[in-house]
Amino acid sequence: MRWEIKGKLPERGAFIVAPNHTSEIDPLIMGMAVWKLGRAPRFMAADRLFRVKGLGWILRKSGQIPVSRDVRGANQAAIASAQQLVRLGQGVIIYPEGTLTREPNLWPMRGKNGAARVALSADIPVYPTAIWGAQNILPRYAKKPTLGWRKKITVHVGEPVSLGEFSGRMHSASAMKGATELIMHDITGLLEGIRGEVAPAELYDPAKHGQTEHGKFPQDRGGSSRESGGA
Repeated sequence: MRWEIKGKLPERGAFIVAPNHTSEIDPLIMGMAVWKLGRAPRFMAADRLFRVKGLGWILRKSGQIPVSRDVRGANQAAIASAQQLVRLGQGVIIYPEGTLTREPNLWPMRGKNGAARVALSADIPVYPTAIWGAQNILPRYAKKPTLGWRKKITVHVGEPVSLGEFSGRMHSASAMKGATELIMHDITGLLEGIRGEVAPAELYDPAKHGQTEHGKFPQDRGGSSRESGGA
């Protein structure tokens, strides 16, 4: 790969990297980018994985952070995760979209509040990040990578999102929504700069296009999924 990395992360202390998500190999790319920026990459992982024998031990020892999909559990996990990040001075990569974007042209879609919730739990800075090029190595939903030599990967890390107006309001649904929208707005702006294009005025909402959050249509059965448009 040919790398173009712009921006910086704090040399020490807790932080959150919030990137867009266009390819299944994004976590590998982002992990490498964070490492190149001088910090150790860590991720949020489903709490059920920490209960798997062997795998759970590896996740805990490598500093990965458990997250619960249960609403009440999510609040508790966010607080615990934030406290761990601050106590150890660590950073974590959180994908605000929660899954691969369903937007037909690979623009960011509506975000979930995980990154905002952890950030506001302990006043941790959120660094919006745009990544572009991973989809040329492993296209969205593809099973095999596209062969090629030194494909370009662009990663732009922005300035921390200004979330001061939401401080102390992590239990407010409206605050979570507003903070998440600000994060997604900044990510989209960075991606516009990389692509040299203007993103749609409104973030893509899978539900408005007959999809669930995981790309499936309500009428689908047996785990199949259909895409609402090509990349």
